Amino acid sequence: MRLTEHAPVAAPGQGGLVVQATSADRVDELVERARRIPGVERLTLVVPDAGAAWERFRSGYVPVDAAGGAVTDERGRLLVIHRLGRWDLPKGKVDAGEALPEAAVREVKEECGLREVSIVRPLCDTWHTYERNGEQHLKRTSWFLMRASGAERLVPQHEEDIREVAWMDADGVRRVKAGTYATVRAVISAWEEAVPRSRT
Repeated sequence: MRLTEHAPVAAPGQGGLVVQATSADRVDELVERARRIPGVERLTLVVPDAGAAWERFRSGYVPVDAAGGAVTDERGRLLVIHRLGRWDLPKGKVDAGEALPEAAVREVKEECGLREVSIVRPLCDTWHTYERNGEQHLKRTSWFLMRASGAERLVPQHEEDIREVAWMDADGVRRVKAGTYATVRAVISAWEEAVPRSRT
């Protein structure tokens, strides 16, 4: 979901929906209605006060911080994991007192079995909601562009339901994007812009 005070100039594109909201009080209702529309992956709400609308929306959720990595090897391939029937990127919750970059590196190492992982720079943030134990959660994931060696042995973290870890070339990345979550597609697109050689 994107909140803005100005209607976008361009059309929303496939999977996108733009809705005009008269007040911050209607944000929850409009988000819930959009969730029930098949094919909608991105919602843009045009509101009079984006800050107030965000605070209103956020107040109904338990906040969760997570961090992860879009990891590139020396051949320009992307590191991916297969969890719960879909390709994904390595990420996980930030421990109490842990810095975001530290958490991102730890999660990548744990989920993929890598020993050496380095951060290049911050990449992007994604947000998504989910329900657990009857409570609604709002997860912000901070993503980092990282490097690791493709020569290291990959070991999936089975206790986190990860069944496979793999390096994907350009064709593989296209297949992953076609069958993964919208938020992960956004991260992969940011990675493709940051690592142009991955497209060949």
